[in-house]
Amino acid sequence: MVDTLLLALYALIGAIMAIAGIESLRDRTNPARYGTGLFWGLLAVIFAFGTLIPYTIVGGMIVLIGLLAAFKQIRLGTLPSLDLKRAAAEAQRIGGWVFAPSIVLAAVSIAIAQFTTLGGQVGIGIGALVSLIMAMILAKAPVSEVYTDTQRMVRSVGAAGILPQLLATLGAVFTAAGVGELTAKLIAGVFPAGNHLLGVALYCIAMALFTAIMGNAFAAFAVITAAVGIPFVVAQGGNPAVVAAIGMTAGYCGTLLTPMAANFNSLPVALQEMEDPMGVIKQQAPVALLMLVVQIGLMYVLAF
Repeated sequence: MVDTLLLALYALIGAIMAIAGIESLRDRTNPARYGTGLFWGLLAVIFAFGTLIPYTIVGGMIVLIGLLAAFKQIRLGTLPSLDLKRAAAEAQRIGGWVFAPSIVLAAVSIAIAQFTTLGGQVGIGIGALVSLIMAMILAKAPVSEVYTDTQRMVRSVGAAGILPQLLATLGAVFTAAGVGELTAKLIAGVFPAGNHLLGVALYCIAMALFTAIMGNAFAAFAVITAAVGIPFVVAQGGNPAVVAAIGMTAGYCGTLLTPMAANFNSLPVALQEMEDPMGVIKQQAPVALLMLVVQIGLMYVLAF
């Protein structure tokens, strides 16, 4: 049941990307419309039929996507324009209810994950569909408008849309390659184990730095926890549950500081058409550094 629902949700994502590819091909103002259309088409096939395609072929498709990006063959082109007057009027009419779909998405996702056997992934998918329907009702939006705005939003993301998926695989790759063990040996040769505060600081800072490099705290967690968290904190008496929870939060401090975290820091720039590509990070940096210091203090106090 769960696998069937996941396949259906991934197929739906693939269909949305296929629509973006079709609209990109139809955009004659885009000098790279064929490359852009191929990019979205490849992503659509991977998402919709990835489990049916041999891994080597999927890998080749990803390499091809990388080549398209390297040769600048993925461009936005001309996106459908917004009716600003109508948008302002609708915003005034809807008011605070504009946040309701987002709240419903979170509530439905958590409810399904906590009280059913479907799991979090299916919960997020169902929550997204429910929130979309609610948004359509609130905005009184016809299906044609949903189609136009959906493909506009997807296309505005561009090549950054695949970065979170690629970064999420790095943790498993690095762990399998033994990066964690090598890192542990290097750190042990410089910093002796036994000092609780030093161990906590090393772990939290390493989580933030490695997350900034990889753009994904989940990918960094497996490597840094094995390399630093366990030998320098847990093995010295730290509570594993507290160390893991706060360590992940420390990693998120690094997420706020890097353009590699495309879904947090690059996508808002693209969606809001910001002139400064580092604008989001510049606003987040002071808070991120302050929170990193707070996480070090919390882990030192609560883990021992």
